[in-house]
Amino acid sequence: MTHLPHLVMDLGLILGAAGITTLIFKKLKQPLVLGYIIAGLLVGPHFNLFPTIIEIENINVWAEIGVIFLLFSLGLEFSFKKLVKVGGASSIMAGVEVIVMLLLGYLTGKMLGWSTMDSVFLGGILSISSTTIIIRAFDELGVKSQRFAGLVFGVLIVEDLVAILLLVLLSTLAVSQQFAGTEMLQAVLKLAFFLVVWFLAGIFLIPTFLRKASKLMNDETLLIVSIALCFIMVILAAQVGFSPALGAFIMGSILAETTKAEKIEHLVTSVKDLFGAIFFVSVGILINPAMIVEYAGPIALITVVTIVGKMVSITGGGLMAGQGLRTSIQSGMSVSQIGEFSFIIATLGLTLNVTSDFLYPVAVAVSAITTFTTPYMIKLADPLHRSVEGMLPERWKTSLNEYSSGAETISTVSDWKIVLRSYVINLVVYSVILIAIVLASGNFLYPFITENFINGVWGGVATVAIALVFMAPFLWAMAVYHPQKEAQGRIWANRNYRSLIIVLEFTRVGIAILFIGFLLNQVLSVQVAIVGSLFIIGLLVVFSRRIQNFYTRIEDRFMSNLNAREIEAASKMTHTLVPWDAHLTSFEVLPNAVVVGKSMIELQIREKYGVNVAVIEREGRNIMAPTRNERIFPGDKIYVFGTDEQIEDFSEFINEEFIPSSNGETTREEISLQKLVVSPASKLLGKTVRESGVREKTKGLIVGIEKNGERMLNPDSELVIGEGDILWIVGSPWRIKQLEAARQEA
Repeated sequence: MTHLPHLVMDLGLILGAAGITTLIFKKLKQPLVLGYIIAGLLVGPHFNLFPTIIEIENINVWAEIGVIFLLFSLGLEFSFKKLVKVGGASSIMAGVEVIVMLLLGYLTGKMLGWSTMDSVFLGGILSISSTTIIIRAFDELGVKSQRFAGLVFGVLIVEDLVAILLLVLLSTLAVSQQFAGTEMLQAVLKLAFFLVVWFLAGIFLIPTFLRKASKLMNDETLLIVSIALCFIMVILAAQVGFSPALGAFIMGSILAETTKAEKIEHLVTSVKDLFGAIFFVSVGILINPAMIVEYAGPIALITVVTIVGKMVSITGGGLMAGQGLRTSIQSGMSVSQIGEFSFIIATLGLTLNVTSDFLYPVAVAVSAITTFTTPYMIKLADPLHRSVEGMLPERWKTSLNEYSSGAETISTVSDWKIVLRSYVINLVVYSVILIAIVLASGNFLYPFITENFINGVWGGVATVAIALVFMAPFLWAMAVYHPQKEAQGRIWANRNYRSLIIVLEFTRVGIAILFIGFLLNQVLSVQVAIVGSLFIIGLLVVFSRRIQNFYTRIEDRFMSNLNAREIEAASKMTHTLVPWDAHLTSFEVLPNAVVVGKSMIELQIREKYGVNVAVIEREGRNIMAPTRNERIFPGDKIYVFGTDEQIEDFSEFINEEFIPSSNGETTREEISLQKLVVSPASKLLGKTVRESGVREKTKGLIVGIEKNGERMLNPDSELVIGEGDILWIVGSPWRIKQLEAARQEA
C-alpha cells in the first residue's frame, strides 16, 4: 500500500470539510468565511466526532501562504491612486474610527484584567472592518449606488493602509515589549521610506516590463509572472525586517496600477481562494470551544463595544466631515464588524508569542457574531436616522445643515500654498530616491566593485561615478526644477517676497549638496566629500539641459505607467454635493432594457426622474453631455447625476439590477464632478447656462449652481450666471481645467 504523507492527508481533510461547510453556508446565504472557520473547528484537535488533522505545523505554513495571497489580492483591489482619490470625508471618518477603536479595545482589555499586550492587540483587532463582508452585504441589499456606500468604500481603503501600519507597529511593540516612542517613530519612518521607494520603483519598472512582454504572455505565463513578482516583494520585505504580508500587499498595489490589473486579479482569484480557504480553516483549527464558553462574558462585552464603538465613531467622523446626519448614520451602521485583517493581527500576536491563547478564539467569536449582524445593522440605518432626527431640536438640525454646507465651501488656494506644497512634495520624493541610491551604492555597489574589479580609492571613485549617473536627474530636479513656474512667477512679481523665494532656492541647492556629500562620504574621505560636492553641483548647472532631458524622459515614463489604467468603478466614483445629497453614478444598459433604441428626448429622463445623463460610455469612447437626439444602445454605460432617491427610481426604470462600472481602456476620458467659481473676469459672467458654452467647450454638463446662498440642482438652461456663482460641472477634468485657465487669462 502506497504511503501518503501526512500533509496530503491533512490537506484532503481540510478541503473536504471546507467544501461541505461552504455548500451548507451557501445554501443558508451566510458568509463563506464563517463556513471555513467552522470546518477548521470540526477537523481540529478540540473536536473528536470527525477525523482530525495530524500535523498542525505544516498547515500553519500553508496558512501563511494563504495570508500572502489574501494580502496580494487586497493590494490588487487597493491601489495607491485610490488612496489619493479618497476624499477628506472618508479619511476623517477612518481616522476617527481607528483612534476610537484602538482606545476602546485597550480600555476594554484593561477593564477585563488582561495584560497590556493583550489589550493593545485587542485594540488593533477591533479597529479594522471587513471589506469582504461589507461589499457582500451592499450587493445583497442593493445599496452600492447610494451616496454613503462611496464613503464607506473610501473608509475601507484607508483602513487597509492603516492595517498594514498596525502590523508594523505591533510587531515593533511585541519585540521591544514597551511603548518606546523613538522605536515607534523609527518604524513608521522606515515603513514610509520603503513604501515610497517600492512604489516609485515598481511603477517605473513593472508596467513597462509587462507591456514589453505582453506579446509573450498568455494566461498561464501572466499568472506565473504575477505570483513570482509577489514573492520577490515578499522576500524583499522580509529582508528589510517587515512581515511577508506587507510585501505581498505592496506588490498587489503596484500591479493594481497596470493595465493588466483586472486580468491578474481574475487569474489569481482561484489561487487566492484555495490558500485563503486553508488560512481560514486554520483559524478554526486553533479555536478551543471550551475557551469560548469560558470567555462568553468578555465575548459579549467586546461584541457590544465593537458594534456601538464603530457605529458612533464613524457617525461622529461623518458629522465632523460635514456629511449630514443621514449619510453619517448609514456609514456608521455599515462598518460595525471585524474580519480578515483582524484574524491576521490576532495570528501575529500568536506567532510572536506575545498574546494569551484566549485572545484568538475571542476575536474569531466576535467576528462571527458581528458578521451575522451586519446586514441587519445596514437595514436599521434609516429607521435609526428617523428616530434620531425626530429627537433632535430644530436648532440642532439647522446647525448640522449649515455645518454640512460650510464644509463644502470652496476656498481660494494661494500661490504661496501651491508653491510650498510642490516644494515639500518634491523634497520628500526626491530625498527618498536619493537616500535609496546612496544606501544601495554604499552597501552593495561599493563592496561589489572593490571585491571584483577595482580596489582602494579608485573603487570608490568608480562607485561615485556610477551612483551619480543615477542621482543626476533627481539632484537636478531637487535643485533646479520649478514644478509651479506660473505661481512662483506671480509671487516673484511682488518685490516684497523675492527674498523669500531666493531663500527657498538656496535651500534646495543646499540640500542637493548635502546629498552629494552624503554619497561621497560613504566611500571617500570627509575632505573629498566637501570639495567634491561643490564641484559636482557645478557640473549639474553646466549640463543642466542634458540632465533635464534625462529627467523628463524618466518623469514621462513614470506618469505614463501611473496613468495607464483608468480606475473609474462606479461604486468608487461618488462625488457628493452636500447638502444636496446628489452624486454621480453609472448604469450598464442590458440588451432587454426598455431604453434601448430610444433617444434622450423620447425617454425624457430628466423630466420623469429628475436626474441628468452626463455621459454615455460606448465601445471604448465617451459621449460627453449627450444631446437630445442621442440614442441608447445595448451595452452602453450611462453616467447619471442626482440624489439617492432620484437614482433609486431611475435604477428601477433602466435595469432591475445595478451593475458597477468596469475599468476601460486608457484612451477613455476620466469623468468626475468639478467645482468652478465665477470671477469678475470670467467669460461666463452674464451669460445663461445655454449661452455659456460649457457643454461645447468641456464636453460637460452644469448639474448644479450655488447662487447667493441658494442651491439649484440641474439648473434651467435660461438661468443667468452671475459673479461669485459656484458651478458644479460633470465632465472631463482636464477640459474643465482648460476652461478655468482660459477664464483666468481673460
